[in-house]
Amino acid sequence: MVVCAKCAKRQGVRAKAVRGDIKRELKRGQPGRKVRVVETGCLGLCPKRSLTFATTASLRAGRLIVIDPATAPDALVQALVPPASVDPA
Repeated sequence: MVVCAKCAKRQGVRAKAVRGDIKRELKRGQPGRKVRVVETGCLGLCPKRSLTFATTASLRAGRLIVIDPATAPDALVQALVPPASVDPA
């Protein structure tokens, strides 16, 4: 998962703090899981009042994820990593 440090700086949020919140929330939901959240430079999409993220799934689809920086960590993780669909079979 990648978070744009430039967006975070413009919003007055530390990218390291956002990164830490995401990692803590992901590890709390799935203990023992290795999580890597990397801060990067500009991703090319510069929203006015939001943070830009990318995940492997979003990059595969050619999309970036834009989220309000005031979003709670659990809601942020839900938006970035939606729960896996359950096979009814």
